[in-house]
Amino acid sequence: MCKTLKELILNKTDSIDIRDCYNQTGIAKILATLDQELVGLENVKSRVSEISSVLLFDRIREIQELPTLNSSLHMAFTGRPGTGKTSVAAKIALVLRNLGYLTIGHITNVTREDLVGQYVGHTAPKTREQLQKARGGILFIDEAHHLYKPDNERDYGAEAIELLLQVMENQRDDLILIFAGGKDKIESFFHSNPGISSRIGNHVDFLDYDVKELVAISQFLLHNENRYKFTPQTVEILEYYIAQLVTFPAFANVRTIKIFLNQLLSYQAIRVEKELVEKGQLCYDSLVQLEKEDFRYFQADDFINIIGSENVTLYPFHSNASVLPAASKTSVAPARRKLY
Repeated sequence: MCKTLKELILNKTDSIDIRDCYNQTGIAKILATLDQELVGLENVKSRVSEISSVLLFDRIREIQELPTLNSSLHMAFTGRPGTGKTSVAAKIALVLRNLGYLTIGHITNVTREDLVGQYVGHTAPKTREQLQKARGGILFIDEAHHLYKPDNERDYGAEAIELLLQVMENQRDDLILIFAGGKDKIESFFHSNPGISSRIGNHVDFLDYDVKELVAISQFLLHNENRYKFTPQTVEILEYYIAQLVTFPAFANVRTIKIFLNQLLSYQAIRVEKELVEKGQLCYDSLVQLEKEDFRYFQADDFINIIGSENVTLYPFHSNASVLPAASKTSVAPARRKLY
């Protein structure tokens, strides 16, 4: 069972075992889990570790009645959709709970629609309701830049922002706000609202996954979550398509990959049904195996739903040679990490 920092350092005036504090409060386990469960994101993991260390040291100083940094715990997460921002926020919430900054350590995910009303007097109660739900944890505001619409005089987003500012300034205990969204859009949002940016204590930037990481994620989603099996050729075709998907402006990392895989599984079901009609029976492997043939059902217009464009080159089944671009060829081991 995790111990509180007060229990660990009370009456220890001579020395403090920082490593023991990491372990006994459960922070070391949380950070290890973050590293094990998420593919890539090395810069994010390093940044979260740094933030955890600073907060741990500051908490120790506070308990010993020494001056503290008194810095803001509110954060900004920047990056394209599907890069793991919500998953990382959940881990940070647990760290903050174990350090005593939060009492519950849960995440309340909201967007503009959850905070901003459609008529006069509607926004304040909506925003306060979400703030109350988030009490004891983190209010995660996704696509936060949508709160600010200066071109619309009748928009009530400014009222929601004002309420959030009041909370950030006056209610610093047991509630932390994370503003999330695309890097350029969030930076523009902060420039338009300097009161918010001045109250953000930590910025974490989430980079896009590369093709190798996305293939590993795809393998996990297919096998660990959906219990499907795949062949080396299946993985090669996955990489062939993923190497193209990442080049589109609308690509949303894991979110796009999930849409693509859902379509693939639908086509696998069509093949299995056809096989059942023709043979009258099925073996178990037929139900769970993803075959090269499943990709034959893909048409260019399928990718309008997947990536917003049909300009995707279909896999050339007529060729026996490897069709992967040299730059995208990677040796990918089966994924064993949890994702999202």
